[in-house]
Amino acid sequence: MNQTALTVHQTARPHGFPTAEHFAFTESTLPEPAVGSALVENLYWSVDPYHREMMDGLPGGFALGAPLEGRAIGRVVASRTPRLAEGEIVFHRRGWRTHAVVAPEEIRRLPRFDGVPLTAYLSILGGTGLTAYVGLTRIARLHEGEDLLVSAAAGGVGTATARFARLLGAGRLVGSTGSAAKAAHLRHVVGYDAVFDYHDGSAADLLGQAAPDGVDVFVDNVGGEQLAAAVGVLREFGRVVRIGTISQYNTLGTAPSRINHADLVEKSIRMEGFLVRNHLDVQEELYEFAVPHLQSGRLVADETVIDGFENIVEAFLGMLRGQNTGKTILRDRTQRK
Repeated sequence: MNQTALTVHQTARPHGFPTAEHFAFTESTLPEPAVGSALVENLYWSVDPYHREMMDGLPGGFALGAPLEGRAIGRVVASRTPRLAEGEIVFHRRGWRTHAVVAPEEIRRLPRFDGVPLTAYLSILGGTGLTAYVGLTRIARLHEGEDLLVSAAAGGVGTATARFARLLGAGRLVGSTGSAAKAAHLRHVVGYDAVFDYHDGSAADLLGQAAPDGVDVFVDNVGGEQLAAAVGVLREFGRVVRIGTISQYNTLGTAPSRINHADLVEKSIRMEGFLVRNHLDVQEELYEFAVPHLQSGRLVADETVIDGFENIVEAFLGMLRGQNTGKTILRDRTQRK
């Protein structure tokens, strides 16, 4: 085990797109767990779009000069509580650091299923997959045969949404993404029926071509122009599942695109947002649904795995630029096979 620890701090508030200069790595001696806690050596880290919102100094966001929050999976290497045994693998949220001191109530033990890698608990079985599953089953209440539109379709939630929607019996799947290469990957690998690059024209025109007969559900990770255009192609009794607003994270002060509110009324459209932390009771149901399909190969976890904790900031910035396909995960080099 390393005798030093690395921690990432945020050093300044970004105005627009963040850069590596907004972060700093701090080295220290290994922390000593107090009585009732344990030291965890982290093995896998998650970087997520919501971290960008937390950089802006909003209530509950990142404090400057303090270790950053994030989902992580690690191994207990020293324990001063009988409730956490050395060698246990645990999930926790003290993520942007190589080592973390945690109390038993701050961790979650992960069930181990044959053939399911640990990375799945940060992607398809973790918060990313739970977001997609809750969005489809609790918010959209997807019915078999319904057609679906997904923005940011190549991201972690976007790929998981498509995979789950297929298993739930959805009809036609339409997605938006940021490059021709990603569009091809989504069609040929993930299983979308039609995908457009949002750089190729106005969202309304592109949606009209990709979904000429409309859709029943829009799973929105982007907001902005794509949300406004999607309301126009939704059918009667359509639903909008609001998950994120990536298009506005780095463009402070930009006026939101205008939604045709008459469409909401005349087509009886329902729009609802949610936070996955309010649906943690669905976690076991997600396991029951997804694990057999993972084991059979019908379900695939779409992941971009990057080695080395020292690359966590660049991995985060690359994710914001759309350089990933699926969920971005950092892996300790010792976990490479």
